[in-house]
Amino acid sequence: MAPKRAVFLVDGEHQPSNVRDSVETLCRDRGWTPVALYFLGGTEKLQDPRDMYFTGVEVLFPEDPEGEFLEALDRWQPDLVVDLSDLPVMTSSMRMAMAARAVARGVPYHGADFLFRPVEFTDVLTRPSLSVIGTGKRCGKTAISAELASHLQGKGTRVAVVAMGRGGPPEPYVLSGRSVDFDFLLEEAEKGLHAASDHYEDALVSEVVTVGCRRCGGGLAGMPFVDNCVEGARIVDTLGMDGIVMEGSGSSIPPVRTDARICVVSASQDRGDVSGFLGLSRILISDGVVITMAEEPFSTASEISSLRKEIERISGKIAVIRTVFRPYPLKPIRGRKIFITCTAPEAAGRTLIEHLRRAEDCEVLGISHNLSRRRELASDLLKSKGAEVILTELKAAAVDVVGRFARENGLEVVFFHNRAVPVEGDDLHGFFDEMWQLAVDRWSAREASGLDSPKRL
Repeated sequence: MAPKRAVFLVDGEHQPSNVRDSVETLCRDRGWTPVALYFLGGTEKLQDPRDMYFTGVEVLFPEDPEGEFLEALDRWQPDLVVDLSDLPVMTSSMRMAMAARAVARGVPYHGADFLFRPVEFTDVLTRPSLSVIGTGKRCGKTAISAELASHLQGKGTRVAVVAMGRGGPPEPYVLSGRSVDFDFLLEEAEKGLHAASDHYEDALVSEVVTVGCRRCGGGLAGMPFVDNCVEGARIVDTLGMDGIVMEGSGSSIPPVRTDARICVVSASQDRGDVSGFLGLSRILISDGVVITMAEEPFSTASEISSLRKEIERISGKIAVIRTVFRPYPLKPIRGRKIFITCTAPEAAGRTLIEHLRRAEDCEVLGISHNLSRRRELASDLLKSKGAEVILTELKAAAVDVVGRFARENGLEVVFFHNRAVPVEGDDLHGFFDEMWQLAVDRWSAREASGLDSPKRL
């Protein structure tokens, strides 16, 4: 095996001779080859920058260590980044920012007592492909994936969605979008399957072919601990589609190489999960960002503007749009008495109810925000007296609790889609077209050259 080419992060708080000796010792003991020293700052023990140099190893003194790191990695193409720095130069936040940039370029980041590894992608797909990933759970990835698939299908592009979830099947499971209805979902639940897993929602909402996969656990950079997503991608690649959408789960990323990537970010999330820690790497590897829940009470206008600017600062010319979610019933409910079950926080209840009353002219008798909390949900459903319809998302306990309650009490179940509506001035479908064209162009370039596309996380 060839020696790993390593870039070392160093500072002037260490004696230069100590740095040189440590680099030589590590390379000798671990079989590494030093490519460069990347100087982060500090002058306490550094009198002359020339003291950092030794034969055959480049030394770079960047003005902006964080901002220039990606360019340096692209130039050196190392196999490993080795962190030989420490406080006070290398703060905890700076360390995570440097690690995020390394893994965004597919390079492991090695420290004294830690190793951050990038997602290991398998090259499976032979058709244009686009990933939809997120910075956390319930940020709206499935809603965006379904909207994207439906939009592309409506323009004549035959697409399939591969979704991995915590409740997905032990073996990849192919669904025809038009076969999914309430009775089918109840039958699936009776088989012991989690019939509200993401691939069912994608199929129900977009009516495209979906492949259900599952994953367990997730790393800081987004690698699932255990998953069958690659197997699902191999299956979908045989179905003769024009394109494929790979959908992430939580902050985990499908470990399948795609031509482009959309990252979904909730405006209600802690900012650290978006642009801090290794969340930063998800922004860096993406070609476009959809900010969801871009309204009060989730976030203020100034906070949303600040988030957008932060994302654009991190990733240069990345396309960023803002959206809000509105419930879209998949069957008519006009003039009917309904009870709502959802995973939305209570703060969103008024907006949800007012929209339904205005758009559907229905009578809302009550709402439960406990769709993901079975015990509380069962109690809330007892308050649905007088309702004709239970209007629910296809998530969490929508089938095994809501569905069975409705059947036992003679109520109709109607599912609703959390439709993404762009904030004034933004164009969601135009954004989708831009991202898909980017994926197609990259795929075409690879096909024409006969070479793999550039290394991307």
